[in-house]
Amino acid sequence: MNSHGQNEQRVVWAVVGTDIGPLLLAATSEGLVNVVFHATDAVRDAALERLASRLGTDPVEAPDSPLLTEAIRQVEAYFAGERHDFDLPLDWSLISGFNRQVLRALASGVPYGTVVGYGDLAGRVGQPGGAQAVGMAMGANPLPVVVPCHRVVESDGGIGGFGGGLETKRRLLALEGVLPEPLF
Repeated sequence: MNSHGQNEQRVVWAVVGTDIGPLLLAATSEGLVNVVFHATDAVRDAALERLASRLGTDPVEAPDSPLLTEAIRQVEAYFAGERHDFDLPLDWSLISGFNRQVLRALASGVPYGTVVGYGDLAGRVGQPGGAQAVGMAMGANPLPVVVPCHRVVESDGGIGGFGGGLETKRRLLALEGVLPEPLF
């Protein structure tokens, strides 16, 4: 509690090395709140500034925090090919409305090793014809990898866009056996 008798939000973070580059993981007492691709120093610092602004507190580096240890363990197991599902509490506070609805449907309804079209996912949330809005929701996903926006593809077989870059999307889909491993 702070001096005004209010609970203070605590945000902890760590950077984890993966096959697709460093990922920043951030968590609150509610759960994992943010995953950021390509977490070099500059990207990490910008992401931490955005989190501080959005959540009202400065994130603290704490890789051994109980709020992060299980998330780190599960992310490492996923990239080692030992885990297909994430079983983590998630803090959805960075996203709301339609975007949250779509991401929750994605998290619960598109399992490892499968893909779904943007339009199909729109239909699942009662918005047929909302493929473009689903694409916007994927781009706003604060929890990529854990909430698997890389599994959303174009209906014509195209890979679609990806906030982490198309090569990252290809590598994640290859890890899950949807695409062949890149040759180089």
